[in-house]
Parts: sequence; structure tokens; C-alpha cells
Amino acid sequence: MPLMKSWVTSANSDTTPFPLNNLPYGVFSIGDSDPRCGVAIGDMILDMAAVEEAGLIGIDEDDAFDLPFWNDVMELGPDVWATLRARLTELLAEGSADQALVEPHLVKLADVQLHMPLLVSEYTDFYAGRQHAANMGAILRGSPDLPANWLHIPIGYNGRASSVVVSGTDLHRPNGQTKAPDAKMPSFGPTKRLDIELEMGAIVGTPSKLGQPITVDEADKMIFGYVLLNDWSARDIQGWEYQPLGPFQGKAFGTSISPWIVTAAALEPFRAPTPAREKELLPYLNGTVDGLYDIELEVLMQPNGADRATALTKTNYNRMYYSAAEQLCHHAIGGCAMNAGDLLGSGTISGPDKSEYGSLVEVSWAGREPFTLDTGETRTFIEDGDTLTLRGAAIGDGYQIGFGDCTGTILPAVKHP
Repeated sequence: MPLMKSWVTSANSDTTPFPLNNLPYGVFSIGDSDPRCGVAIGDMILDMAAVEEAGLIGIDEDDAFDLPFWNDVMELGPDVWATLRARLTELLAEGSADQALVEPHLVKLADVQLHMPLLVSEYTDFYAGRQHAANMGAILRGSPDLPANWLHIPIGYNGRASSVVVSGTDLHRPNGQTKAPDAKMPSFGPTKRLDIELEMGAIVGTPSKLGQPITVDEADKMIFGYVLLNDWSARDIQGWEYQPLGPFQGKAFGTSISPWIVTAAALEPFRAPTPAREKELLPYLNGTVDGLYDIELEVLMQPNGADRATALTKTNYNRMYYSAAEQLCHHAIGGCAMNAGDLLGSGTISGPDKSEYGSLVEVSWAGREPFTLDTGETRTFIEDGDTLTLRGAAIGDGYQIGFGDCTGTILPAVKHP
């Protein structure tokens, strides 16, 4: 699909992440105004509450956009999602008969503050990257062999929705228990091995019923859209606590997402197949559509006071082994009810080369191989003041579908009383 032209001229550049082909959904405020729904187009935001009040949208749902989240729109279902997208495209397309009516309701992206685009109902993080799982096995167990269940089920754990924050939110280095291999007792204090995980987040738009399983194809239609996701990780805290029940405090202190929800419809031209299965999946995990997307991803690190960031990783979402639809299907297969606003983290996305590793524990091989930044500084894990940024875009014919940066800066740990 080629670039779709808009009368918003900044949307017609091949460098903008927000062409007419995209139309991602976010939440914004100006000054002291209340946060409300907006749609990014070029270097502008369309004020959805204003165009709704002007009678330009035509969705039979009062005040669906004069809210600080998109959950109410999600709950209207896929038919309304498609109708809304078609109407927005009509309003913003080059030659639109409604340009004069819409134009007053655009605000400059540079003048707004962005907020969480949704109310996160529940958060589940998966472990679905084949290369990452092999790397972690080699680091932790001395062997890249996978756990016996890994090639049969999408492994995941239930995280903390309360800790999901929007890009630009600074996070304190977490405190917790750690234990050195030669120590008799654990110790308490700030993590020394603070890490990131490069992930995509899938947002469930329509719910499922308690006790009612869903198919992979049904799950695919339930996904409203996608965000970039950084599942910050305290590796030393995690290493002491995760056996036998899995991640807890090492993961619970913060998960960052990008500010714009890129709809599944915008990503449709970029569908990509899951890889050939090394072992046959059970029939309930089989779908009929390609479940991944061709989305180029990047991780950057910028030390405090540095004038530039260093690109650490470049990889692609199509490296994943399990798709979001397969993960969602498996999540509900035992009868778990899925809610509008549920967030599913893909798991760390890593490719076969070191330049594609999606976490610092892999890049530094658990601290044994320090890496050098463009500033000349070296790192193994994140230091206080470091800013980490995830970027991603699906590259089309003369345009790109972007998510906005997913950024966070690490502040010193809060002293425990």
C-alpha cells in the first residue's frame, strides 16, 4: 500500500511516524486542561472530543472521546473500530470536503503533554522470543537448550498493571533482596543489574467470557492495537526470587509503553508469518492468518549529560516465535476471562546476532562483556541517570507506521526507612 495523502502536509513526509496510513490513538492535555483522546496526524493531534462535539464523527456513543483513555471505544467492538478509522481517514484525506470544519480542532503535537492511552486492566508478560530464551539458558544454565515446555506453549506470568507507565515517566532504581553466590545470607539494597527488555505490547479490545476459551483467529480479531513496551528488569533481584514461582519484585517496579496505540488495522499490510515450528503445536494453537508483523525496532542508551544516544540494538518484531494472538488464545484456554484494556507483553525480542539482542543481560552476556557507548563510557547494565529509548516502525512504500518513542530515565533508589 502506498502513502495515503492528507491535507495535513506534515503527514505526507516519509520521515513522519504518523502519516494518514497510521492514525494512532493517544491521550493528551494542553496546559491545565483535562486529558482527552486524540489522534496523531503528522506533527498535529486531532482533538477527538472536539470533533465529536462538532458532530463530525458519527459514532452512536456520547462522550466516548472526552475521556483520559480509549477503553470505552475499545469496548464498542471491531465493527465500530473499522467505522471510526474509515471516518477519520475521510476527514483527514487530501481533498476532504470537511477540511475547513476539522482544521480548527488540530493542535500542535509539540504543545501537548501525552498521557497513558488506556486504563490497563491486567498485565501479562510472555517469554516468547526463541533467541532470547536460548541466550538466557546459556547465560543462566550454561546451555542454550530450552525448557521442555517452551516449544509447546507460550510461557508467561501475570504482572502488575499498577506499574505500567507512559513513555517519559522516570523510574527509581528498585530495592530488593539479592544473594551473592558465595554469601550465606541474602542482602537488601538497590539492584546492581538493572536491565531493559525490548518488547511489543498487544492491547485486548474486546473481552472474552469467564470459562469460555477462544481460538487463535478469534483472539486475532480481539486485539485493538499495539504499543512498544519496555519491561524493566532487576536481574539480580529476579535471580534470587524467581525459583520456583517466577518473576516478582524484579519485574514489578515499572513497565513503560509508548504513548500511541497503533491499531491492528494500520499494521495489516505488514503481517508476517510465525517461524517454522520446531515441534508441532497442539491444534488449539493453530490459526489461519499470519500473526506477526514486520516492525523494525531499536534500543538506544543515553547517559546523563551526554549530547547523544548510542544505538545498542536493531531487530524486528518478526523474530518472535509466538504471536500475540497465540498468546491471547493460550491465556484464555483454561477459562480465564480477558478484559478490554488487558495488556500482553510479547517477551524480549532478540535476533540471532549480538547486534539484535533485546536486553542488556544478553548484550553484556550477564556483565562479562562490557560494551562501549559512543560517548566513550562503558556499561554492563543501567546506571543512574541513563535514559533508555525504544523505537519502532513498520516501513511502507514512502511512509512509516510509528509508535512514538518509549523512553524512561532511571533515578537513584529511594532510601528504605
